[in-house]
Amino acid sequence: MTIHKKTGLFFGTFNPVHIGHIIIANHFAEHSDLDEIWLVVTPHNPFKKKSSLLPDHHRLEMVYRATKDFEKIKPSDIEFKLPQPNYTVNTLAYLQEKYPNREFCLIMGEDNLKGLHKWKNYELILKHHAVYVYPRITPSVQTVQVSLDRIFKVDAPIIEISATAVRKDIKEGRNVTPLLHHEVWKYIDEMNFYR
Repeated sequence: MTIHKKTGLFFGTFNPVHIGHIIIANHFAEHSDLDEIWLVVTPHNPFKKKSSLLPDHHRLEMVYRATKDFEKIKPSDIEFKLPQPNYTVNTLAYLQEKYPNREFCLIMGEDNLKGLHKWKNYELILKHHAVYVYPRITPSVQTVQVSLDRIFKVDAPIIEISATAVRKDIKEGRNVTPLLHHEVWKYIDEMNFYR
């Protein structure tokens, strides 16, 4: 029988990746039955104008730098290779085909869980993939009216750091070094990003 490696997929623009992302990913790697966490960098949607979003390869580089010291956390550019705009259901189908010996699960915040029923083919996602949820301060309204046996709430630390606030602070010349992996800050500083 094939051993299935349980892989948690943590999607995000990671613009930039900050310590909150890493704390959550590491918590799932160490306190759940997931063997590995992939930080899946979401590509820039070509149909949307988003000037504050750094090019894909720069955001991937920052995720690589932020995760290189963590054995169980990996950067992933899997969505860069898929046609845009892309849907999670397509990414999951592609991954399952490419890595048949892995069991892919989704990691998301409680706030995103509320909108899961609006996702393309969300019933199909829940049929084949478990969803691991981390808490947010804002209490969750009734979540998805579906098979809740596929949804697991993990008692993770509540992290209220936003990439938007980090970008704003950088633009305004504030010290953000406690919020970023030192290699990530070094890269942002050298490349003069978000200023």
